[in-house]
Amino acid sequence: MNIEVTLTREDEAYIIKNLYPLYLYDLSEHYGLVPGHTPNGHGIYESSDEYRTLQDQYEVQSIWWEKPNCLYPFLIRVDGIPAGFALIATPPYCSKGIDYFVNEFFLLRPFRGKGIAEKAAAQIFTQFKGSWELFTNPAGANGRGQAFWRKALSSYTNGKYEETHGSTFNGDMVIFRFRN
Repeated sequence: MNIEVTLTREDEAYIIKNLYPLYLYDLSEHYGLVPGHTPNGHGIYESSDEYRTLQDQYEVQSIWWEKPNCLYPFLIRVDGIPAGFALIATPPYCSKGIDYFVNEFFLLRPFRGKGIAEKAAAQIFTQFKGSWELFTNPAGANGRGQAFWRKALSSYTNGKYEETHGSTFNGDMVIFRFRN
């Protein structure tokens, strides 16, 4: 199994944009019927009814390709097949004192449980040295996501990471930090 993590070019942006609605749908399982995590009146996972089509949603995501050397959209492929993505941000899109923030990380269900996500995350972390931060939902419904990050970060950092629970710009979260 060949796991390839590449920074996407603008002409490949559509691949991540195609996967993004699946990611939002996946997240809805952890949040339940919380506004913003259910479809709007047009069936799009966005909090506003101004998004009527997936094409409308595509435009919002374009920022990831408009700010090179600041925002990094990675595509994860397995044996050449798009399997997921990671969106990595740098200042000013991070908390104070943080160099790199895992804004989004997603792997399609058929590729889960095979060590792919852990290897992909390690490949991304290795490309950028500094202080890292990521959040995940603290709900019990997200136990698998929390366990994934504990395992992946413990393996990558030899157990040298910090886990806290607190308030973020995205609400109450489990917060992970490490330095590489």
